[in-house]
Amino acid sequence: TLLRPDATEKDIEALCCEAIRHNFHAVCINPCFVPFAKKLLKSSGVKVCTVVGFPLGAISLKTKIFEAMEAMLDGADELDMVINIGEARAGHWDSVRKEISNFVIATPRIVHKIIIETCYLTDDEKIRASLTAMDAGAEFIKTSTGFGPAGAVVRDVAMIKETTGGKIGIKASGGIRTLKDVLSFVEAGATRIGTSAGLNIMKEVSLRD
Repeated sequence: TLLRPDATEKDIEALCCEAIRHNFHAVCINPCFVPFAKKLLKSSGVKVCTVVGFPLGAISLKTKIFEAMEAMLDGADELDMVINIGEARAGHWDSVRKEISNFVIATPRIVHKIIIETCYLTDDEKIRASLTAMDAGAEFIKTSTGFGPAGAVVRDVAMIKETTGGKIGIKASGGIRTLKDVLSFVEAGATRIGTSAGLNIMKEVSLRD
């Protein structure tokens, strides 16, 4: 993952090389770099993931759909969309469901991950947001943007897995820096890990072997 606002093409190139070397599933980058990364990763098997409504989620549905469709046309394989967190906090779940459903329908043949930004939600809201994302047709629930006041929490991942019964993927992201972190989240139920510390974690793996 490389979502820093000061990232350059040189940084993205290094990220892609790292992903190819370690056979990572995907790189997660800002939308402006999708065409560039797509060319670099051609025939590598590494997917291109980008973000929608990032990092606040507080833009209109029309704008999110435009961002998503543009990213798809640019070559993105996976899209991570931030929900309207204020609507979730207000209990407007029909609105949240409509947003996610329209996002999924507008971008077929793409993997859709819904960022619920757990650090802002109560446990009941985390449960409701997870069920809403699943019911609306998303393939993954993602815990965090990494730009909020806190990142992924093992307890939240375990709760989401229990709530959804393993019927939807769970991406833990935000503050995951070590191999120990990765193993803890996987044990709790995460099926995908988002981290900007991939290289350091792989070094830990090699030392362990």
